[in-house]
This record gives sequence, C-alpha cells and structure tokens, in this order.
Amino acid sequence: MSDNDVAIKPKTKVKLKLDKPKLYKVLLFNDDYTPREFVVMILKAVFRMSGETGYRVMMTAHKMGSSVVVVCAKDIAETKVKEAMDYAKEAGFPLMFTAEPEE
Repeated sequence: MSDNDVAIKPKTKVKLKLDKPKLYKVLLFNDDYTPREFVVMILKAVFRMSGETGYRVMMTAHKMGSSVVVVCAKDIAETKVKEAMDYAKEAGFPLMFTAEPEE
C-alpha cells in the first residue's frame, strides 16, 4: 500500500432497543362517605366500565380496602385519576384514586 491509500471500514449498524413504557395501575380506595352508586357512576363515566363491572370493582374496594381499576400507561393513568378525583371533589365526596407503578 502506498501513503495515499485509504482503508475503508465497513459501517456498523446500530439497532435501537426500545423499552416498553412502564404500566401504572389505578387504585380505588374505600371510604365510608361516598355513596356506592356515585362510585359506580364514576367508574362507568371515567373508566368506561359496564354497570356490573363497576359494581364488582366498587365492592372489591369496599370489602378489601382498595381495588385495581385499570392498568395502563402513566399519562393515561394520571389523567383518569385526575378526572375521577375532580368529579368527586365537585360533588363534595372524598373519593380517592391513585396511580402507582405496576411491579
């Protein structure tokens, strides 16, 4: 090889590995003040549940202290929690929802 020769190296391909977004679970907590019918109404309106499914989720929270409502992406979970809490606050009830990372 002479001084002017250039060695060409093959290009390496970089594969990006994308992680799936972490999922968050929305929890409903039982309280002794919010009427059951109101809780079911919130579950139907905000979380698009049927009346029967909403009733089962509400009863699980009533008996166990809390219940998982839905598991979804973080931004969706936080939006649903805020929307449900806003409805409850507007109606004067202490209904409590939270969004926590799924383990």
